[in-house]
Amino acid sequence: MITISNLSFHFGGQLLFKDVDLKFTPGNCYGIIGANGAGKSTFLRILCGELEPSTGEVSIPDTVRMSVLRQDHFAFDAYTVLDTVMMGNKKLYDIKVEKDAIYEKEDFSEEDGIRASELEAEFAELNGWEAESEISRLIQGLGMKDEQLWDEMSSLKESEKVKVMLAQALFGNPDIIMLDEPTNGLDIDAVMWLEDFLSDYFGTVLVVSHDRHFLNDVCTNIVDIDYNGIKMYVGNYEFWYESSQLIQRMIKQQNKKAEEKIRELQAFIARFSANKSKSRQATSRRKLLDKLSIEELPASSRRYPFIGFDMDRVAGKDILFVRDLSKNAEDGTPLFRNLSFTVNKEDKIALLGNEMAITALFRILMEEDTPDSGDFKWGVSITKSYFPHDNTAYFKDCEMSIIDWLAQDAKETTETYLRGFLGRMLFSNDSVFKPVNVLSGGEKVRCMFARMMLFGSNFLLLDQPTDHLDLESISAVNHGLSAFKGNLIFSSHDYELVNTVANRIIEITPDGITDFSGTYEEFLERKKSQVQ
Repeated sequence: MITISNLSFHFGGQLLFKDVDLKFTPGNCYGIIGANGAGKSTFLRILCGELEPSTGEVSIPDTVRMSVLRQDHFAFDAYTVLDTVMMGNKKLYDIKVEKDAIYEKEDFSEEDGIRASELEAEFAELNGWEAESEISRLIQGLGMKDEQLWDEMSSLKESEKVKVMLAQALFGNPDIIMLDEPTNGLDIDAVMWLEDFLSDYFGTVLVVSHDRHFLNDVCTNIVDIDYNGIKMYVGNYEFWYESSQLIQRMIKQQNKKAEEKIRELQAFIARFSANKSKSRQATSRRKLLDKLSIEELPASSRRYPFIGFDMDRVAGKDILFVRDLSKNAEDGTPLFRNLSFTVNKEDKIALLGNEMAITALFRILMEEDTPDSGDFKWGVSITKSYFPHDNTAYFKDCEMSIIDWLAQDAKETTETYLRGFLGRMLFSNDSVFKPVNVLSGGEKVRCMFARMMLFGSNFLLLDQPTDHLDLESISAVNHGLSAFKGNLIFSSHDYELVNTVANRIIEITPDGITDFSGTYEEFLERKKSQVQ
């Protein structure tokens, strides 16, 4: 159990939250949500002891073991996968290291034998002999191979390191698990495995995530950081969202009625306060007016951008034809072979599979790269807008202001026109003059969306558009792509986005594609039935 009493935290003179009193109990999974900068990661760091609160205290029993998802993927490059995961239980790992060092001694003494037997007892008590098989189950569940246990971390791909660090956080049945963005970089199969793991977990789980489907599937409670406070709600993300919207509407309706009544009373008082025959009524209404109050809506830290794509022209009958495309990686590994498909009117296609293959396909379709073989043809009426996975080239070494940066691609360059697009993406007042080379990842993504909305295109290509975005911005992307009347091809780790936007799924494999007409949920059900 974690008990929080009178907690507050100031950062750089800014109050993030105050007067926080909460309890986290075993058997529950708590989803921590809030706008970017609200203090979600900071809150986790306070709970795990990395930061001291400004006031208050966090109480965790001494007998409780806590595990935290580490973000430094290079800190363990000198270790094997097996050792890295085992470090999730530091006591067990330290015993193993000391025990192995004793057995390797050439001058093994009687004292060494006694110490070794003590360590063996402790090792067995901590289920050390089952550790390797548990670690194997964890990394295989996350999509890695058993033989990779003996690989050094330095030899792994970044996506594999992410999985190993997650396995480290889950290893050894900790009483408390703290996960900051655990689904980042995970493929859908690994995410589904993690959902199953956490849903059945006996301990206390705290998770920060921007994945709405993940929060809906695993969370028993939502912890909302907003209004400079932290409140806990029973239920998953969807239940919290619908409830919070309902409460906001009710408050607004109550305020509207109160405002109307106040205006009515004020008008009566102004009309009759000087009239002796009506003065008593005016006085009684003044007393009633004093009792009426408008419930102020607290200023939320959440900000909702608006993403909407208007087409300058409707596409004709011919959209896109892809024929026998093949592409290898730089080391010669096949990314895809003989890839063929036709895009039809109203198709909204989600691409699944290896991320390098998907990005390579996007770059080929946008003529930023060439295929090793095969070709493709766009319809003559098609106009395209592209959201690349890596937007570095658009901002690197650029000292322009945001508004000047956007003007480069605009049909009209008046400040009013450009501010209209930037305002939708939450850039207002003097923020439009901020240099683009100092923007955060989320701000750069919003700039890219403002740029895309300029073009009036009838075909959108988006490679992981929700990376670096908060829940509010992801919801805006979801709404914008759902409402778009043209065609689109996109990739995303966000289950909800794929399931609600795509009406066609194309899974890319090294040997070809699986082409499925229907929702993502239907696609997964079909895959599951084929396996069974």
